Amino acid sequence: MSWSGFKKGLSRTGTTLMQKTGQVERTIDREFTEEETKYKTYEKEVEKLQKEAKAYLDSMRAMAGSQARIADTIDKFYGSADRTSEGAMAANAYKRSVDELDSSINKELDAPYRTCVLDPLGKMNAYFPVINDTISKRHKKMLDYDSARSKVRKLQDKPSEDTAKLPAAQKEFEDAKEVYEFMNEQLIAELPQLLDLRVPFFDPSFEAMIRIQCKFAEEGYEKMGGVQRYFQESIRNDYASGQLDAQVEAVLEEIKELTICATQGS
Repeated sequence: MSWSGFKKGLSRTGTTLMQKTGQVERTIDREFTEEETKYKTYEKEVEKLQKEAKAYLDSMRAMAGSQARIADTIDKFYGSADRTSEGAMAANAYKRSVDELDSSINKELDAPYRTCVLDPLGKMNAYFPVINDTISKRHKKMLDYDSARSKVRKLQDKPSEDTAKLPAAQKEFEDAKEVYEFMNEQLIAELPQLLDLRVPFFDPSFEAMIRIQCKFAEEGYEKMGGVQRYFQESIRNDYASGQLDAQVEAVLEEIKELTICATQGS
C-alpha cells in the first residue's frame, strides 16, 4: 500500500469512529440499502445452489460406486453357490446393468451436467467478488464524501483565519460528492438489472438439469426392469401380501437353530 493509500485508510477509519459517536453525519441511502440487501440474498442463494449442485453430482457418483460394489458382491455370492440358478443369473444381470449405468453416469451425466449446470453457476459466482469490490469502493467514497462535507460545515460554522481553507474544502467536497454519487447511482441502477437477468441466465441450466435427471432415471428404470424378468411374476404380490417377510422370518428361525448361532452362556 502506498503512503497516500495508507493515509486515506487512516482518515476513513477516523471518519467511521466519529460517525459512531455522532461527530460526523452519516449518509443514508435507503434505495441503495434495499438493492444491496436483495443482491446479498441473491449472492448467498447462488453460492448455496452451486454447493448443492456439486453435492448432487458427487452423490450420484457415490451412489453408482456403492451400487457397483453391492452388485459385484451379490454376483460373487450367488455365483459361488450355483451359477446355473435363477438367483445367480439375476445377480449377474444386475451386475451388468449396474456397470452399464455406472458407465452411463460418466458419459451421459457427468460431462453434460458440468457444462450445463456447474459451469454456469461457477461463472455467475465469479462475478460476485468484482461486484463486492465495487460496493466496498462505494462505501469508501461515501466516507470521503461524509468527511469532506463535515469539514466544510465546520469551516462555515467557525471560519478559519486562512481564507483559502474554505474554498479548498468546498472543492474537495464537490469532487468527493461527484465520485460518490456516480458509483452510488451506478450500483442502484445495475444491481436490479443483475437480479432481473438471473431467470433468463439460469433457465437453460434448470431445464438441462431436469432433462439430465430424467434421462438417468429412465435409464435406471429400464436397466433394472430388465433384471426383473429373472424373478417370478408372483414376487410382487407376495411382497405386497407380506409372504416374503414370512419367508425371511422362516429362514431366520432356521439360522437361529444352528449351534454356532445359538446364544451361549459365558
